[in-house]
Amino acid sequence: MSQYKKTPSHIAKKVKLMIVYRIGHKNYITHFTASGRDGRWVSDGRMVIYCAATIELAFLENMVRRQGAGFNSDFKTMLIEIPDNLGMEIISAANLHTGWRNHRDYSFCQPIGNKWYDELKTPILRVPSVIIPESNNFVINTNHPDFNKIKIAGITNLVPDERIEDILKNYKKR
Repeated sequence: MSQYKKTPSHIAKKVKLMIVYRIGHKNYITHFTASGRDGRWVSDGRMVIYCAATIELAFLENMVRRQGAGFNSDFKTMLIEIPDNLGMEIISAANLHTGWRNHRDYSFCQPIGNKWYDELKTPILRVPSVIIPESNNFVINTNHPDFNKIKIAGITNLVPDERIEDILKNYKKR
């Protein structure tokens, strides 16, 4: 995606950007920080931000973790700009162990992500989504020297159809 940005001299300059999406609670969505918690692609203590290639995938990723509670008022969407010229390591689902999608066992993915994080070669790790492996998630290393080039492009309300939340609440009751 291309966008025009103003340079300090106010001359229009074409900057190529990739926009990725993160859904978070309204009280924390303006904080562009990482929790350091254990996750699929890195183990505890590594400071990364997880985001998705599309708003729909970000919604699904968030929905599976929270079972849909509070979507209509408590959560917002962060749009994140990643300059195209930043380095990115790419992990393909075809090259992963068959058990990589197990939602209770991160042992197949964490060594890959930990190595990427510790080496500091690129600020971005593109990984397949567990929910839809043909789609991509992105892991951003907040410890990388180029992290400061990644910016929040905006924050929007998250207003999915209320029937989605109703379906999930009914599913939980089973």
